[in-house]
Amino acid sequence: MDFTTYQNLIEQSKNRTDNHVAARFYNRAIKTGELSDDGLPIFKDVCYCEIRIKDNTTEVFDQPATEEKINRFPLEYARYQLSQKQIAEGTPLEKFAFLTASEIESCKCHGVFTIETLASLDEERIRNLGLQVEANLAKKFISGNKLIKQGVDIAGLEEKYRRKIADLEAEISRLKNKPERRKKK
Repeated sequence: MDFTTYQNLIEQSKNRTDNHVAARFYNRAIKTGELSDDGLPIFKDVCYCEIRIKDNTTEVFDQPATEEKINRFPLEYARYQLSQKQIAEGTPLEKFAFLTASEIESCKCHGVFTIETLASLDEERIRNLGLQVEANLAKKFISGNKLIKQGVDIAGLEEKYRRKIADLEAEISRLKNKPERRKKK
């Protein structure tokens, strides 16, 4: 699922008749009933669907996602799939300290779940989604991370060259202390 497909689903959802119901798909860690070698329980991720009815804060239906729920809430499931794909390839927005909770939710509503996706949006799409501030912060973060990685790479090279210099100095010292063989005339 790509970003454009997700945007098309948003357009289609505007004609939905059950706007009084909200759904959210997410992963929940469930015990498998098995134990690891060290005796601790083993967990697995299971896709769940949380359904809430508008204006009813007490009733929440939360159960494993079924084909029926996926078909009933295709936009929400598409959002879930897009989030899983982006998070597997990037840094989740929740890890980005510069965004508030409301900014994160705004990004997610527009199908943006990672810092890298936010930073890579084209300028027109950023304007259309109203994410200018968020995208600028993400771009600065990405460029800062590139500089940090370059610094780490340079530090590794520097250490490699220090070792090589030390080896060469030891070799020079060894050669200086070696008795010379003189040519006989």
